[in-house]
Amino acid sequence: MSRLEHIEIEKIDLDVNNPRIAQFVEFYEDVTNDAIKLALQHTSAGDGSTSSNSSTFVSLRESIRTQKGIINPIILLRKDSERYLVIEGNTRLSIYQDFKKQNVEGDWSRIPSIVYDSLGEKNIEAIRLQAHLVGPRDWDAYSKAKYLNYLRNCEHLTLSEIIDFCGGKKQDVLKYIDAYNDMETYYRPILGSDDQFDISRFSAFVELQQKPVKDAVIASGFTLSDFSAWVHKGLLSPLNTVRSLKSILGHTKAKEVFLQRGAKEALKLLDTSPAPDLNAYTIEQLAKVLYNKITQLTYDEIKEMRRNPESEKVRILLDLKDELTDICNDIIKEG
Repeated sequence: MSRLEHIEIEKIDLDVNNPRIAQFVEFYEDVTNDAIKLALQHTSAGDGSTSSNSSTFVSLRESIRTQKGIINPIILLRKDSERYLVIEGNTRLSIYQDFKKQNVEGDWSRIPSIVYDSLGEKNIEAIRLQAHLVGPRDWDAYSKAKYLNYLRNCEHLTLSEIIDFCGGKKQDVLKYIDAYNDMETYYRPILGSDDQFDISRFSAFVELQQKPVKDAVIASGFTLSDFSAWVHKGLLSPLNTVRSLKSILGHTKAKEVFLQRGAKEALKLLDTSPAPDLNAYTIEQLAKVLYNKITQLTYDEIKEMRRNPESEKVRILLDLKDELTDICNDIIKEG
């Protein structure tokens, strides 16, 4: 039997038999926690290269810091009434230990854990094989939202309990749950079969949760079923064009073009400002200029963008953020 608990990190011992660090510790008679942590930093997934593994460790560390916790619990074996042994999750536990020691903002004293009172050696090895040879796969956004909806509406956990287990912010959790329910309620029924259900379209329904966007769809005489049909037909491609729907639907000609040829073509009618020819400049040059411009933004300018989330400036910045996030993630993964 196993159960999900929050265990005090001081009561947990790192696993010296972790397959990822075996090559680093097999020659030592007395392996300390510090030695295990050092080995973990050099072997935290990746393709085996030091740079790839180091980048993966840093990425995981920053993700846990940002989310103020982990989504997937670590797996522990109870040793006695006071101590536990890590079966899977050495790296995440070591990050919690470091954050607590460094007084990083957040509660790092306890870690979500699946606890077994007893496990046979074969069961332990099976867990290790799955974790270290097959490896965990990142959840896609739709699957995360489905799980959050399950916790909220089936298990009836409070938002505070969900955030304790999964991390994140209340508004983001609610947005994901609402997006999941909109997709299931309006998108799935318009499809010919479940085989056509495309989870990669989920981000469109996340963008739909922005109040100005959803209000614009309804105010223009359309329904969320219409929105789902636009997603299915590819009229909202790329999917981040959803955030421009208020501007598109509020412009007679742009709306007409959108319904026939999609958002990308419709936006051309809205972008009437003459653009300077910047193609001769390198990405490095443009990035430096943009970086300087952004760091020099005043608080009043930021407040103005908050008041006008549908403005061209905000739309371009959000589109840029999406592209930069994808590129940076690829860079980190490839190391």
